[in-house]
Amino acid sequence: MAEAVEHITTNRKAERDYALQDRLEAGVVLTGTEIKSIRQRHVRLEESFARVVRGEVFLYNCHITPYEQGNRFNVDPTRTRKLLLHRREIERLIGVMSRKGMALVPTKLYVKRGIAKLEVAIAQGKRQYEKRERIRQREVARELQRAVRQKR
Repeated sequence: MAEAVEHITTNRKAERDYALQDRLEAGVVLTGTEIKSIRQRHVRLEESFARVVRGEVFLYNCHITPYEQGNRFNVDPTRTRKLLLHRREIERLIGVMSRKGMALVPTKLYVKRGIAKLEVAIAQGKRQYEKRERIRQREVARELQRAVRQKR
């Protein structure tokens, strides 16, 4: 039987700006009004990032719009949120993150069995020339497709 996974949002900038290597699924510690807002898809991951601090992983700058009917129970939309990972995964992250140029980037947010899950990727920042090269390759492929279409 397939699990019910409700896809909420993806971080499209992550693919463009980073070379993504390994991906992990993490739970997110939320308040009641935040999960309601997430289910309404009022979330932005673009500027967010994760860090390991004193043996715990935290998510920074993830914007969850306050729930409309939340009144006094609403919290700061960009507050720091704790990510739930297994001890072994955190220890592995500490080892990987100690290398220069490595980052922990959120790539996807979804609801699985009623619980908000965040997919984080271990990533290495791309250089500017690597980004330009990828754009150039995309344009060449597009030109090729146009030429094939015109020939038909």
